[in-house]
Amino acid sequence: MSNTFGTLFKITTYGESHGSQIGGIIDGCPSNVELSYDEIQKELERRKPGQSNLVSQRKEADLVEYHSGIFEGRTTGTPIHFSIQNTNQKSKDYGNIREIYRPSHADYTYDKKYGIRDFRGGGRSSARETACRVVAGAIAKQILESKGIQIRSCVKTVHTNGLYKDEVIDWIKVESFKTRAANERLHQIFEADILKAKKEGDSLGGQVYCEVLGLPAGLGEPVFDKLHARLGAAILGINACKGFEIGSGFEGTKLKGSEHNDPFTVDEYKNVSTKTNYSGGVQGGISNGQTLYFSAAFKPTATIIQKQESITSDSQGIVYLAQGRHDPCILPRAIPIVEAMAAITVLDFYLLHQSRV
Repeated sequence: MSNTFGTLFKITTYGESHGSQIGGIIDGCPSNVELSYDEIQKELERRKPGQSNLVSQRKEADLVEYHSGIFEGRTTGTPIHFSIQNTNQKSKDYGNIREIYRPSHADYTYDKKYGIRDFRGGGRSSARETACRVVAGAIAKQILESKGIQIRSCVKTVHTNGLYKDEVIDWIKVESFKTRAANERLHQIFEADILKAKKEGDSLGGQVYCEVLGLPAGLGEPVFDKLHARLGAAILGINACKGFEIGSGFEGTKLKGSEHNDPFTVDEYKNVSTKTNYSGGVQGGISNGQTLYFSAAFKPTATIIQKQESITSDSQGIVYLAQGRHDPCILPRAIPIVEAMAAITVLDFYLLHQSRV
């Protein structure tokens, strides 16, 4: 089982949704970095369940305990081991699915691959594991911010509603919205749609938009380790993510080359930039110094409170009705996870680039 992501800056996670704890080991973190524990905890607060009536009501404090790699608030350069206690498991809610393959979950595929599965909330395949990625991402974000690199994101679509072309994103207010929508108009629409789906026992999907600002030119490789390819792998590795597009993405296929190309320009200080940014800040697999931006598509939450047809592990047909606490839409909680995986990937490339200079 692959539990590690990264080349120089690496995160290895462990633990199950309904085990005693989850946690991770961060290897390759530079030494003498002063960390803000409050900022790390703040990122976990953005991801944790129970933060509003739009998400799962599982109540977890998600308090991080640090066991190694940090001394007097600074990184030592050695592996950082951290853990988060699971304090609000309700495993009995999953007793009825011990032998059931839930529609669009990992139950069937996990069983076929390993011959055993933890049916309590999905075990290792649960999105509970992403809290560990958020811790590593929060540390990566602090290091990147000291280099002038900032990462921000918002929910740009939920179900059939979304951001209009050229509509302004209100970055100042995004975090104040329970939906983490791009602006007030979308927040009102998204909230109503999510609450309606919740009342109906259904779920909704959508898209997260993310930007990386202040990225220097030269990060990434021209062949197999293209920056956008590794970033795509990082984002697609998030639970329920079904699509990734960078820059103009699929919409760019509707333009001619004469419309899509990004002309270079130089200012009076000899700073190179491009007049447009359809490339999304990456050309030939290497960052070009412009804002890197991408979108990630998330499917509707697989667990819905409606009767569904399925089968048991011995191939018997069954009508299944889920129990427990689930997100009617995962988009608001996906925001810090997307940012975390982007931060881990970008910092990894940043350190790789520094090692070759």
